[in-house]
Amino acid sequence: MSVDLAPLGMLRVAVASPALRLADPLYNCEVIAGLAEKAAGQGARVLLCPELSVTGYSCADLFLQPTLLHGAVAGIVRLTELSKQWPLTLIVGAPLMQGGRIFNCAVVIASGRVVGVVPKRHIPNSQEFYERRWFCAAEQSTSRTIVLAGDEVSFGTDLLFALSTPAAALFGIELCEDLWSPSPPSADLALAGATLIANLSASPETLGKMEYRRDLVRLQSARCLAAYAYAGAGPGESSTDLVFSGHCLITENGVILAESERFSFASTLTLTDIDCERLVNERRRSSTFAASPPMSVRILAIELPPAVPVTTLLRSIDPAPFVPSQRQERAERCAEIFAIQTTGLARRLLHTASQQLVLGISGGLDSTLALLVAVKAFDKLGLSRSGIVAVTMPGFGTTARTRNNAEALAASLGVTLRVISIDAAVRQHFADIGHDEARHDITYENSQARERTQILMDIANQVGGLVLGTGDLSELALGWCTFNGDHMAMYGINAGVPKTLVRYLVEWCAEEEFIGATAQILHDVVATPVSPELLPPTASGEIAQVTEDHVGPYRLHDFFLYNTVRLHFGPRKIYTLAGIAFAAEYPPAEIRRWLKVFFQRFFSQQFKRSVLPDGPKVGSVALSPRGDWRMPSDASAALWLAELENLHV
Repeated sequence: MSVDLAPLGMLRVAVASPALRLADPLYNCEVIAGLAEKAAGQGARVLLCPELSVTGYSCADLFLQPTLLHGAVAGIVRLTELSKQWPLTLIVGAPLMQGGRIFNCAVVIASGRVVGVVPKRHIPNSQEFYERRWFCAAEQSTSRTIVLAGDEVSFGTDLLFALSTPAAALFGIELCEDLWSPSPPSADLALAGATLIANLSASPETLGKMEYRRDLVRLQSARCLAAYAYAGAGPGESSTDLVFSGHCLITENGVILAESERFSFASTLTLTDIDCERLVNERRRSSTFAASPPMSVRILAIELPPAVPVTTLLRSIDPAPFVPSQRQERAERCAEIFAIQTTGLARRLLHTASQQLVLGISGGLDSTLALLVAVKAFDKLGLSRSGIVAVTMPGFGTTARTRNNAEALAASLGVTLRVISIDAAVRQHFADIGHDEARHDITYENSQARERTQILMDIANQVGGLVLGTGDLSELALGWCTFNGDHMAMYGINAGVPKTLVRYLVEWCAEEEFIGATAQILHDVVATPVSPELLPPTASGEIAQVTEDHVGPYRLHDFFLYNTVRLHFGPRKIYTLAGIAFAAEYPPAEIRRWLKVFFQRFFSQQFKRSVLPDGPKVGSVALSPRGDWRMPSDASAALWLAELENLHV
């Protein structure tokens, strides 16, 4: 099955470090041509080569020789002729003459023509670099054009290059030292619309430089909200006093997507898919980026033949965007979230001068996490844990497993436990409103949830404390909570934590924060199916109402949530990416089924989010109406659902 990148807003980019020969332009261009053919065969639409890759960077005073300069032009002419057969844009480095001066240039070639030439702005002239001996800075140019093999071509640092697809594929160029300067040109190019920055570089290796270079490229892509392709000169440049490694990188908004092997005497080719649509979405949501004045640029259009069909996406699609896959990183994330939650709750307790806290505990994940945070917040403030009133309220669906875990956990933590059955109160309520207890509908379920909330609020009045809410981010996204029931509290401690991460947080607490009997109980809580326990248990006493059987897998919903709210992707793209991420778990029809449920519930349940209590934001996705997500309660999901209906599954 082929993957069509353009409708996904993606662009396949390649960076190469060719195995060149110094001062042999025609040989080097044949090597580059072979790499271009290979990259095009793998679906690349842009191929970036290193600085002065046509001649080699280390030619020194040979740059002053007309023979080498003419050879460089001849090599460019050869590549231009060959480019007619490649459905990609080629970017190479060459020394070129303009107005009697030599410039260190990037040459952009596509479809049988030189599209434009960008000269280097910052010319280094210290330590091992001596470029001013041969090259002039871009500001010393005398014209906005350059003549190459008889053709007049656009010349300057104000050039951007626009591919026809995807719509946001616009790239700008800087050369080596430009990035290392205090004010890299890439910032201005990004503000002018470039979603991809291409850097042709020849940076020799010294101790520690590789790590510094990686950070420089990665962080510049983050600052620019752009993709950044970096092509480094290879070991073939290693002459006299310097060694070059051929280090190539492609990053996107602070993340390294692809990286080459270093110190290879063979040519290297590194490819990945950058998400131009995602970058544009990031910029759209950044008021700082939008408010920054852009530079005046010339945009040069590039028309390419259709790309070679591809069957695999060359970037990983994380099925669990909220949960780091690496254990160490996940542990660090859990520690940070737990610290944020603990500090947020402690601050609220200080502000209200509260030494009493009331929360309902069910033996499930969410209430367990809330209780653990409460305990640590009380410890942080030097308050007695007895001021935490943990109320377990068994009802019609409560199982022995969850009740026992709730009671045992409260005892092991040393908090005050109250056990209050809601059966009689709810039955009285059914009698009052004329509801048949045998009818297990929404009234049956929500009556229990609201009775529990009433108990918590009234106990809070009794003890002069606050009610701590336990509902998580995923439940808020789906509206999987009872309005003015578990939906309401005086502080919602888990409001910023998605369901897929709650489980890992509780598990982390069992391994890092608590020991003995408490840790054992926490491990069993982690292993318990997610359920509101509002329907009677099975005949064997097991949980009958498994949330994910009704509302869908939280792994899918958290994926949908992240891609909808954080990345602002549409249904078609989310469906396609989910199909890749969950190929081994869910068939396409099931993914579409639950994606439809997600959009139906996300839109219809906004009214619950519009009146949320305060709660700490812990990650890049939050649904507070006072912060990250502001949406009309009556917005229609028709457009999103229509796009889903038109998908071919």
